[in-house]
Amino acid sequence: MSGPGAPPPVRHPIFARFYARMSPLMERGLGRYRTRLLHGLSGRVLEVGAGAGANFDHYPAEVTGVLAVEPEARLRRAATAAARRAPVPVEVVDGLADRLPAGDRSCDAVVACLVLCTVPDPANALAELFRVVRPGGRLRFFEHVQAGEPARRRMQRLADATVWPIVSGGCHTSRDTAAAIANAGFVIDDIETLQRSDTGMPFPAAPQILGTAHRPGDG
Repeated sequence: MSGPGAPPPVRHPIFARFYARMSPLMERGLGRYRTRLLHGLSGRVLEVGAGAGANFDHYPAEVTGVLAVEPEARLRRAATAAARRAPVPVEVVDGLADRLPAGDRSCDAVVACLVLCTVPDPANALAELFRVVRPGGRLRFFEHVQAGEPARRRMQRLADATVWPIVSGGCHTSRDTAAAIANAGFVIDDIETLQRSDTGMPFPAAPQILGTAHRPGDG
């Protein structure tokens, strides 16, 4: 994305290199949850913050196309390579969560996977997801969130205020993402809290939530 008034490009080269290399190891704990995240989807899907494309292999055959939005150039190149091997058609594009390159109500489902921790404004990102999904369409989410224990939440807030976002591609660990999803107008249908023992993701990137929501309305 470029031109007058355009936001600066998203660049996290060190994190992107590390993330792309570590993804195969992470999938030992995360792969089955990616499958659960995407199970039952059909039609046209938008995935925001696609990263290196780890979700692509898990889309069911009923999905007719995925628009995968990834702003970081190195990760976008990795996602483009992964798209060529995907079992469903995947188009990888540059774009930001707060200005998604899709029309109003143009998608049957939207997917947010380990991305709402990194966006500058989760409310704006979720408003965009709400905009592009059709009434009755689904939001699938798998995100790490603030801990339940006050002491751990304080540790997460300290990490967020110091080095964690710098070394983790802008990640913030102490967000209440379930509340943000509901505040954006989505109705949460089911939600499960996962721990390190489930996914292998350590604190402060634990716990995580996995669930589905929908945009109210007809259709």
